[in-house]
Amino acid sequence: MDYTARTPDEFIDELKKRLSQNPGCGVSHYNLGTAYVAKGRLIEAEAEFHQAVECSPSLAEGYVQLGGLAMNKGDLDGCLEWNEKACRARPLFAVPYGNIGFVHLQRGDIEKAEKALRRAIKIDEKYVQALATLGSALFMQGKLDAAENFSQKALAIEPQFGPAINNLALVAMERGDFAKAQELVAQARATGFEPHPDMVREIEAALKA
Repeated sequence: MDYTARTPDEFIDELKKRLSQNPGCGVSHYNLGTAYVAKGRLIEAEAEFHQAVECSPSLAEGYVQLGGLAMNKGDLDGCLEWNEKACRARPLFAVPYGNIGFVHLQRGDIEKAEKALRRAIKIDEKYVQALATLGSALFMQGKLDAAENFSQKALAIEPQFGPAINNLALVAMERGDFAKAQELVAQARATGFEPHPDMVREIEAALKA
């Protein structure tokens, strides 16, 4: 199907037409789900992703999308469950391992987070989000050199990745280099990432002292 020169609504209509002719096509359900996500129609998107994985149980991307929608609703258990299903569907798919690591990090289970994130990076050494999230996990364990190393690896691939820059700001702050930390905070903000207000206040207070 040639989707070029089609509007999003035309794309949706075409997919609906195809599904009326072949309702068991998991890929078409998945594509329709992603189209609904782009339009902000999340309830309809969720229904299509459910249909996608029901029709095609090996469609790992569908489980990942359902995990993302669960995360959007603040459902960490749901996010974890869907991404674990994605891993079972395709063991060498890095994205769900990265998402699992992020969920464990949110819960404060740093060891589980690190294990999942290292698995993601082993599968895809250029997975920027996993590299940066591992940097965060290592920082939380006080492993500053390792946190800096993985954050720099992320930035070598994507120089404007805000979370990785924020990790470097945290490392600089922990080492007492508040001027550098402030500079890095400004760089993170320039990417659209907003550092935690408490961190910003601590840096500003240290520079005024």
